[in-house]
Amino acid sequence: MIAAAVAMFILVATGFFLWMKQDSIAVTQLAVLSIGSFLFTYAVSYLILEEYVFKKIRTIYSVINQLKISKDYPVNDQQSANIIDDVEKQVIDFSMRKSAEIEELKNLEQYRRDFLGNVSHELKTPIFNTQGYIETLLDGGLADPKINKDYLEKATKNLDRLASIVEDLLQISQYESGKLVLDMERFDIHQLTQDIFDALSYQAKSKQINLSFKGECNSPFYVEADKVRISQVLNNLISNAIKYGREKGNVFVGFSTTESTVLTEISDDGMGIAQEHLSRLFERFYRVDKARSREKGGTGLGLSIVKHIMEAHGQAVNVRSTVGIGTTFSFALRLA
Repeated sequence: MIAAAVAMFILVATGFFLWMKQDSIAVTQLAVLSIGSFLFTYAVSYLILEEYVFKKIRTIYSVINQLKISKDYPVNDQQSANIIDDVEKQVIDFSMRKSAEIEELKNLEQYRRDFLGNVSHELKTPIFNTQGYIETLLDGGLADPKINKDYLEKATKNLDRLASIVEDLLQISQYESGKLVLDMERFDIHQLTQDIFDALSYQAKSKQINLSFKGECNSPFYVEADKVRISQVLNNLISNAIKYGREKGNVFVGFSTTESTVLTEISDDGMGIAQEHLSRLFERFYRVDKARSREKGGTGLGLSIVKHIMEAHGQAVNVRSTVGIGTTFSFALRLA
């Protein structure tokens, strides 16, 4: 195309020069020659571009379109008149999406490594402890009345913790695979909370913690949800409030209603959680104080399970905390 333009420019310039000299024959011949040269040069240039440039560009364009399998980027079989602009746009778009996908895969790979490391560490502790107690008993400790019962109880405690970890992992796997089927029903969440209080009363009395309802919340509040799953949520949150609350402290549960939801809040007056930990509380095996959490028997999966149950209900669980004052977890459910 450029060559044709240059040839045309030279011929027109020469024609203008001859016209200035009033040579009509030469001008006519030059005009014919100019048109012929332009058409020949244009045809040759077009064939060269078509064979060596546009054909390859169309191939690239077609390949990129075939790779765009995302629903957000439907395949477009129609090419615009300006294929160069189309290809440029497609290549930039393709490059950006692939860069984002690669980054996501890197994050998932890191998450997988962290998860496997955490699972291995969590399972290793109760397994090794149980192994040590049993080996001691087999090596003669079984005949020693001072340690045989104590070691058997400790081995049982570690096996119970191991069973809890495995059960929680199975639940999370079920939730993340999308196989959680909710059994929705109408129930009084206030009464359900009172049942949880009764079940955890021994645990609360051991730390002299008072379990109570806030203000004017000691009345029925009906919601529509999966009662068994919400019972699990309440049990996890109230149990955590007892575990990490201060001795002779309080755990309060409050309810408030809007036009369509019931908001539940579980608060304690314990030591609180620093702000830098709040965004990661619902990660699997994440602990603010790892040594203290394991000492209290937690699996590190409870809050992650709570998060998945609430997401299955189309809701989120929120947390706010102030160091030295306490922590509050909250979630909403559909008003029945």
